[in-house]
Amino acid sequence: MKLFSAEKANALIPVLEPLLDELWGKRRDLAIRLLETDPALRAGRSDATRDRRRSRAFTELKAEIVRLINRIEAHGCVVKDLDLGLLDFPSMRDGRPVYLCWKAGERELAHWHGTDESFVDRKPL
Repeated sequence: MKLFSAEKANALIPVLEPLLDELWGKRRDLAIRLLETDPALRAGRSDATRDRRRSRAFTELKAEIVRLINRIEAHGCVVKDLDLGLLDFPSMRDGRPVYLCWKAGERELAHWHGTDESFVDRKPL
């Protein structure tokens, strides 16, 4: 497992932010596709060709979301919460494993929490 200093994690934020933005866009598109496939929300009869296209698009969007999460995590961080844009970076503090914690929109990583704790338990570096 890759371990991060605050400096190394902060250096990755400009790389990770666009990936998170793209991920959020794909999730938004997926939600729209899901609504489009809901029979209760469609007027008129079902169109098998259109339904297959929508199903294929839905499947492709899910795969793109998984690929984006994998691309983010390939940098060594852990996606903790997609809605909030929470990323944890494995690190060591006082000889014990911890996570350096960053939330989308924060200028830089400035918090940490134990590996058995969550975002609400984070402490300033």
